Amino acid sequence: MTVHVRLFAILKERAGRDSLELELPAPATVADLLAAVAASLGDMTGVRVAVNREYADPQARISDGDELALIPPVSGGSEAVISDQPLTLDAVLARVADPSAGAVVSFQGLPRDVPALDYEAYADMASEKINAIVAEASAEHGLCKAAAVHRVGTVPAGEASIVVAASAPHREEAFTGARQILDRIKAEAPIWKVELHPDGSRLRK
Repeated sequence: MTVHVRLFAILKERAGRDSLELELPAPATVADLLAAVAASLGDMTGVRVAVNREYADPQARISDGDELALIPPVSGGSEAVISDQPLTLDAVLARVADPSAGAVVSFQGLPRDVPALDYEAYADMASEKINAIVAEASAEHGLCKAAAVHRVGTVPAGEASIVVAASAPHREEAFTGARQILDRIKAEAPIWKVELHPDGSRLRK
């Protein structure tokens, strides 16, 4: 069985390209895929496999036509949640305006101590993951509305790489919901960053 596997971040750098074509025995599992990739790209510690844009367990079966991607550990994306354009707080706040809200909490993440950060994302999966995170936090904390947008590409110092906002009847729910959205995006969304230093060096985080 021939499979096409998308690569991101450090795995793309190792391979020198953004995808691999591999031959796997049929039936194949996620564990088989990781073993085949490790034979050519080395250590797969912390790498997860997305099958049709969902994280899959090692025992999960792979079928012909599945969309496959290798997801390195993340650093920790209707209306876009992944954007290559500058983000504005006002635009995100407008998305959470609600007459029943007594509190609105917002957060902006900015490059720190470097001239710029460069972000790469598995955009389709990141968008779905961020939307799911926002929906789950809204339900859990009784938010009126919530929104999150993550930027990709080069983000200069002073410009936001992520904006999160949440509105709720009371401040406790707004703070807790916004914090949960931010923390889960950093931990779960397939988005990676590289620090761009003045000497031209790049440090992947």
